[in-house]
Amino acid sequence: MAHHDLAIVGTGSGNMIVDDRFDGLDVAHVEATRFGGTCLNVGCIPTKMLAYTAEVAETVRAASSYGVDARIDRIRWSDIRDRVFARLDPIGDEGRDHRRDHGTVYDGTARFTGPRAMTVDLAGGGTAEFTADRIVLAVGGRPVVPPPVADSGVPFHTSDTIMRIDELPEHLAIIGGGYIAAEFAHVFGGLGCEVTIVESAGTLLGGMDETVVERFTDAARERFTVHTGRTVEKVTGGEGDVRLHLDDGTEVRADRLLVAAGRRPNSDRLDPDQAGVDTDDAGRVVVDAHGRTTADGVWALGDISTPHPLKHVANHEAEVVGHNLAHPDDLREVDHGSVPAAVFTTPQIGSVGRTEQQCREEGLEFRVGFHEYADVAFGWALEEQRGFCKVLVAPDGTLLGAHLLGPQASTMVQQLVQAMALGVTAERLAHVQYWIHPALTEVLENALRDAVEEDYN
Repeated sequence: MAHHDLAIVGTGSGNMIVDDRFDGLDVAHVEATRFGGTCLNVGCIPTKMLAYTAEVAETVRAASSYGVDARIDRIRWSDIRDRVFARLDPIGDEGRDHRRDHGTVYDGTARFTGPRAMTVDLAGGGTAEFTADRIVLAVGGRPVVPPPVADSGVPFHTSDTIMRIDELPEHLAIIGGGYIAAEFAHVFGGLGCEVTIVESAGTLLGGMDETVVERFTDAARERFTVHTGRTVEKVTGGEGDVRLHLDDGTEVRADRLLVAAGRRPNSDRLDPDQAGVDTDDAGRVVVDAHGRTTADGVWALGDISTPHPLKHVANHEAEVVGHNLAHPDDLREVDHGSVPAAVFTTPQIGSVGRTEQQCREEGLEFRVGFHEYADVAFGWALEEQRGFCKVLVAPDGTLLGAHLLGPQASTMVQQLVQAMALGVTAERLAHVQYWIHPALTEVLENALRDAVEEDYN
């Protein structure tokens, strides 16, 4: 049986760990699919490349409102798709080749057979076994498929497959109302497809700030057919004719079905109990502040263990775990304070910290600063009527949270992320710097002033 000094199971953010700090060690990497993980292959990066393409198409359609007459002659889906994956696929291939040239690569799915002992079901057939002094679990998560879909026998897609289809659907039905559903609705709607969303909750993006939720749900209803507060009881039909039977008797017919009803950690595929690796009720591997699991010598990071399944969080955790593996006498801790997030839709969303409803639920004393995009000069240029910035500020000026909806929200929120990370108060942030006029960032300035200046109007 092979033995390694270090084994990395999963090559998304896990692939960031091994660098020259580990020269001289026998290192193995295990990957069940493509090197690069969810983000590179089926998640963050390809979806954002497609989301921007959809935004370009939407800009052309809306050009007449600015006095520019334009039209879209054709959507070349195969060219759009191939532009994305012709750039991304070689990155994963190069990553695999590099690791193979500098260590061992197991192409397959790993599972524990004992403490720091694993078997890999190889993609090409057969198995391989190994032990390791230290193992890092970074195998991510996968889409949840509700039983009415899974048991139906009707063809469906998830985020793992929908971006590589050969032809655009005329009508795409989406089950789910979270950020993945929202982004794919934007992509396919922007490229000219009819989109229907079915969400069991009463709104879309239910975990976000209440003002974001309200305005985004209203915006989605203007663009798509949206059924909120409804569940799918049965799925019938077949290839090219999918039928969703909702609990209120409504039938939704579409030629393709996308299931975006959440994700779950891949911990169950690892047989973690065989190694003494504990998981919580949500299936996440239990880790301490340093990234260590309950099993000696086994570490975990990313979507398999974090309560924040976001790529930038996984990258941060990989940095911490990598340092701790290289410097066991100087352990660092993971920092999950003020984790930002963005949703790349129209309208775009940027968010960090507590929501307004969380502040109320925690019984915090706070002030709300609020400003509309429509009330700053660049908002006029954009003809933006729905966008806003909201900041939540404690009596001592501490920023508790910030939420933006509208153009460039994912970029503009970063200044507020930085302020929260550095402990800059809302008053100092509003007053200590110049705010470029008439840049869109004036919406941040005015929201901050609204929160800290009693006489602001």
